[in-house]
Amino acid sequence: MESQSLQPKQIFILSGQSNMAGRGGVFRDHHHHQHWDRVVPSECGPHPSIHRLSAHLRWEPACEPLHADIDAKKVCGVGPGMAFANLVRERVGVVGLVPCAVGGTAIKEWARGEHLYESMVKRARESVIGGGEIKGLLWYQGESDTSTQHDADAYHGNMVKLIENVREDLGLPSLPIIQVAIGSGDAKHLEKVREAQLGMKVPNVVCVDAKGLELKDDHLHLTTKAQVQLGHMLADAYIKHFVSSEAHAHPAL
Repeated sequence: MESQSLQPKQIFILSGQSNMAGRGGVFRDHHHHQHWDRVVPSECGPHPSIHRLSAHLRWEPACEPLHADIDAKKVCGVGPGMAFANLVRERVGVVGLVPCAVGGTAIKEWARGEHLYESMVKRARESVIGGGEIKGLLWYQGESDTSTQHDADAYHGNMVKLIENVREDLGLPSLPIIQVAIGSGDAKHLEKVREAQLGMKVPNVVCVDAKGLELKDDHLHLTTKAQVQLGHMLADAYIKHFVSSEAHAHPAL
């Protein structure tokens, strides 16, 4: 098991902003300090075949909150990653998660040459050094681009460029991308960003829709329950679109 744990076979990059990093179960006390309630649903529990790449680029057993040392300036809670991994591992075997999301970030901060983008690429490259293969990028971002007309109008082009860049820099021209159409943000331009996400016609890019998932009282972040639902939506989309028919016939034990 130890040698297996050091070589995750199926690696997934988790990236975007706070709803990917996870704010499920994060609350503000009467002193206005934020805390995580430490409630982990069974669907998000640890498993010997799920690992994460730490901020120090080491594989370790994965557990919530996955982004605690990545989105380190904020309090992280439950995100979609563990619920996704627990479903996917039943089909593909050992799973490696590479958390990269940082709360409050606009897509222009994920442009090639910017710190967040370069860190994501570096972490992705490091993740395969001990063996394994990057099988997908899960992307949940866009709330920060709903506040101005300019950012909302530019979103489609910026996202297409991001996909082109990450595929080129990782040498994976067909890398599966599953993006989440945002369900919250500034109402002024929310629909414009959603339109860009839902209407993206790029090969091997699919979209799941967060609209209608339960939000916390801040009307921005998904609840723990909603994060579990989203994780399952992402897993279903990955299995439906990217797991081969051969894998369907011979699921990993």
